[in-house]
Order: sequence, then structure tokens, then C-alpha cells
Amino acid sequence: MRKTTMERLDDNTLRQLGRIICGDDTPYSRPTYELTKFLRDAGWTGVPEYEGGARRDWITERLRERRDHPDDIERVILRLCDQREYMGEPPSTAAEIARLINEFLVHEGYKVERPGGRPRIIECDPGSASPVTLASVTLRVTMSQVVVDPQFAKILQGRLDEARTCTNNGCHVAAIIILGSLLEGVLLDAIRTRLRLPESQLKHKSLHDLIELAGKYGFIGVDVPKFCHALRDYRNLVHPHLQVRMNHSPDRDTVEMCWPVVNATLNDLASTSPGYATRQDR
Repeated sequence: MRKTTMERLDDNTLRQLGRIICGDDTPYSRPTYELTKFLRDAGWTGVPEYEGGARRDWITERLRERRDHPDDIERVILRLCDQREYMGEPPSTAAEIARLINEFLVHEGYKVERPGGRPRIIECDPGSASPVTLASVTLRVTMSQVVVDPQFAKILQGRLDEARTCTNNGCHVAAIIILGSLLEGVLLDAIRTRLRLPESQLKHKSLHDLIELAGKYGFIGVDVPKFCHALRDYRNLVHPHLQVRMNHSPDRDTVEMCWPVVNATLNDLASTSPGYATRQDR
């Protein structure tokens, strides 16, 4: 259930939020002259002009001043996770910012989800934060840089968004199945367009075959296929009887191990795609 008013956030959380606003180690670095504008765009009134000093210290102090006004803090978080803040940037920017915020916001009992691309803040169990953080693989490309056909790219982007929604809401099996479906879709498209195999051959290719072909022809890195096969195994949980045989129920950690596989595959397919250099400016 959505919480209409956030509770007072810890000072460490505010400092991390200031880091995200400034863009330290994030996909979008916000110049000093944009800090005041950002707060105003988030709906704040009475924002003072920046008058020098370390930008992260300045923005963190502004957050501290409003810590007893949780609606203002919420507005900042929602603005950070709204793609309208990143006009001209890759469509994945806001989603990646939301992921970074969730890494520390979860300890306050909240998280950001983006159903349909619009961010909202919901309550969550602080215990859902994984005690082990795997090295992540950041998605650096858009779906249109991986798949040339605009209609097919739109369908696959929809699956990517649905997988994020499932992940954010604890629908672990559903997220894994969708990610496996996405993997099959992008690999099939790569094999079809690059090897120009007839449809009569393609219809007999399993996901196992597609992974092997993509690895053989260098469409994905030499280290990626074995991890794709692991995701393929879990994708087969679409068959309930297989889960009984596996005697395993996927959890958050399982899903978090699947995302880097998909991101690495998409990055590799884009970088090895003919014409990728000319599509980066899209």
C-alpha cells in the first residue's frame, strides 16, 4: 500500500540522497548551476540560490532543512526517478537512478517503483535489503540500439519494464520468467538479422541453441553464454512441475543474479551490432 507521508529520514539517508542529486557515481551528473533549479522543479518553494562551497554539502543541508517536511523529501525522490528530469538522456536513466536510491531507501522501509514509467513510493520490509550485494552490470544501451525493428523493440522494452516492476514488488518467479523471455527475444532477433537464417530453421531453435549461436559468432562475450544458460534453466520455472523437481523457490537474491546477465547480453548485442555506432545518437 502506498504511504501518503514518509517518516523523518535518517541523516545518512539524506546524505546518500544528496549524492544522487549531485550525480556522484550515477548515470547523470548534475552541474552546480542546476541544483537550485532541480529543487524548484521538484516543487520546492523558497529555495535559496547556490552561493558556493561543495555542492554535495550544499544540497545535503537543504535536505536537512526540510527533513521535518516529508512531502518535500518525497517530491525530490520522485523527481529524481522521473524520466522527464532526463530529457535527451537514455530511457533507462531514471530506472537506474531509482535502483540506486532503493539500495539505501529500503533501510527506511520504503522503495521506489515505476509502473508504466511513473515513479511512486511504497512501503516495504527493511529486511528485504540483501546482506550480500553482487557487482552489478549497468545497462548502457537502449532497446532501439539492440533491436532495429521499432515495433519489436517496443515490445521487448515493455517486457524489460514489466520485469523491473515484478522485481520491485517481490514477484520473483514472474520476473525471472519475463527476463528469460526477453533474453530469448533479443537473441532470436540477433540470429535472424545477422545470420539471415530462414524461418524454417529458426522455428526449431531453442533458447539453448540461440545462446550457443550468439556465443559462437561473437554476438555476446565469451563469458556470457554460461550465465545465459543459468537464466535459461530458471526461465523454465514457467513449468510448475519443474519447480517441484528443483525443490527451490526463487527469492530476491535469485532475481538480482539474473539482471546482470540480461544487462550484459543487451550491452554486448548492441556493441557487436552492425551500425551500432550510428545508432548511439538516437
